[in-house]
Amino acid sequence: MEYMTSIENGVDDLKPSLFELLSEQQLASLIPPSLRYLLAITTHRHPRYLLQVLNSFDELYAILMLLVERHFLTSHGGGFTENFYGLKRERVLRIRGGEIPRAQLGAAGIVRETLKLRREDIWKNLAVMVGLPYLKRKLDESYEIHAPQATLLGPSYNRDALPAGASIKQRIMYYYKWFLRKIYPSVNAAYYFSLLAFNLAYLFDSSKYHSPFLWLVGTRMRRMGEADYRAIALASQSATQRAAPGARPGQSNSILNPRTFGATVYPRLLSSLRVVLPASIFVLKFLEWWHASDFARQLSRKATEGLELPPPIVSGLSLLSDHSKQEAGAKNKDTSSSKEAAKGPKHKPPIDAKTFLPILTVPATTHLTSNLCPICLNPIETATAAQTGYVYCYTCIYRWVDGSHDRQLAFMEGGGGEEAWAEEEGSRVGRWESGKGRCAVTGRRVLGGMDGLRRIMV
Repeated sequence: MEYMTSIENGVDDLKPSLFELLSEQQLASLIPPSLRYLLAITTHRHPRYLLQVLNSFDELYAILMLLVERHFLTSHGGGFTENFYGLKRERVLRIRGGEIPRAQLGAAGIVRETLKLRREDIWKNLAVMVGLPYLKRKLDESYEIHAPQATLLGPSYNRDALPAGASIKQRIMYYYKWFLRKIYPSVNAAYYFSLLAFNLAYLFDSSKYHSPFLWLVGTRMRRMGEADYRAIALASQSATQRAAPGARPGQSNSILNPRTFGATVYPRLLSSLRVVLPASIFVLKFLEWWHASDFARQLSRKATEGLELPPPIVSGLSLLSDHSKQEAGAKNKDTSSSKEAAKGPKHKPPIDAKTFLPILTVPATTHLTSNLCPICLNPIETATAAQTGYVYCYTCIYRWVDGSHDRQLAFMEGGGGEEAWAEEEGSRVGRWESGKGRCAVTGRRVLGGMDGLRRIMV
């Protein structure tokens, strides 16, 4: 009867606090952006091999986490980050009250085997742990792409108009975008409201579930007890002492053998992630401190104190500013030559490396006109930066990358406009590139097209 006091006080030692669960969720949410950031840095060095991997990051990460989470759910009873916090998942008994405190204290091993996740429970939890976050990320990305464009561009945004005689694919995309703009905000609000309601109920001991999705699959979070650690240690010891699978006639026990790899290397590789996670967290926190501290700034300032960096050179742009042009013209003795020097070198357009055609670009703004959009020459509205670093109005750069800006259309039809090199007459189709898919100032390709534009706060 030594455990009677634990039964009568009503305190469940194996029930994790809400703050433990929130910390685990926060840690799990840090893994995808960290991996994406490392992959993006590597892609800049090797874009030929890794660009497709970066574009399909969400799908590849979902497959990877499906394998990792399934291994940890099968061997440890909890997810990858849940095991780091000493948590596990177990089934909820369909009995009155749902608790068996006497059996929990007296026969912990038997209770553990009884509440252990079965095969169908594992797949249900994988759908909640992997499938639901993947679906949420894709919906959020689609909403950020389609909804703001229709809001900012207004009636001129005609991409969502359903054409007559539309195909099945066009109808699906039309109703999908309509769902994102009209219904998804309410669904997203209901999602977060349900999470808040279950968290509050769990905090005040009114519910066993901290998430509505765990309630749907009949699973709850628990702390790992002595029986759990004993069972995991016994399973790990038996797996270590277990001999390698015997080789069949004419077959070797090489690591490259799928049978040997699946029986020995694969489980050890996934189990080693328990050591990689704390080390990676330490490295990320150290890098965060390094970039945020004054020590890093002072060290970098001292390292570059004696260096004289030349100004950046962009192909197709003038190397002299207006002020330097006027000084060069004033120093010339001949009046006619001084006027020509004051005009400066002619603004030459960049040339496409494949078609060898000149590309339509616009002059960059100076330090006196930095608040103006280089395309429309008006004050910038809804500042948006291209990957080259130049800032435009959102509607201007969106239409320019799309190839539908009025300035592009007029130039390709034969209008000279304000371009310094536009001395040709007639249509320029086939003789010039309109700058579609490129930065309006440098003429360089914008990776991702219109999705590569980023709005900034000024």
